[in-house]
Amino acid sequence: MGFDYFYGEQSDQFVFYRTPKVFYTDKRFARLSRDARTLYGILLDRVSLSKKSGWFDEKGRVYIICTLNSAMEALGITDKTATKLFVELENFGLIERKRQGQGKPIIIYVKNFINSEILRMQNRKDSESGTRKNTDRKSVV
Repeated sequence: MGFDYFYGEQSDQFVFYRTPKVFYTDKRFARLSRDARTLYGILLDRVSLSKKSGWFDEKGRVYIICTLNSAMEALGITDKTATKLFVELENFGLIERKRQGQGKPIIIYVKNFINSEILRMQNRKDSESGTRKNTDRKSVV
């Protein structure tokens, strides 16, 4: 079975899940399994859909609904594995699950994977490498 090449704008016709690059480059995420990283990317994709749908709690936080079955289907995994991945993401602090009561789905808060400390380190790296844009208003005339 041979696959063809991409031509021109063809690659733009596909939808992709985005998995944060920092999951592979920052040692803090080294213990996070590949499947958990992938599931986080799927959950992150749903955050943008929830935002568009107006799914915000009383504090203004976006939440999603992702059942075990939808995670199982998306990743081709068993119920046990899906449960393990949700627990892994929760223990890592990347998601928070909140039960709503019997018969109602669990809501999930997908947490921001990059905290202010990581941002500070990234800005420091950019500054040291000379790639950071100069935001100083004093420009040379």
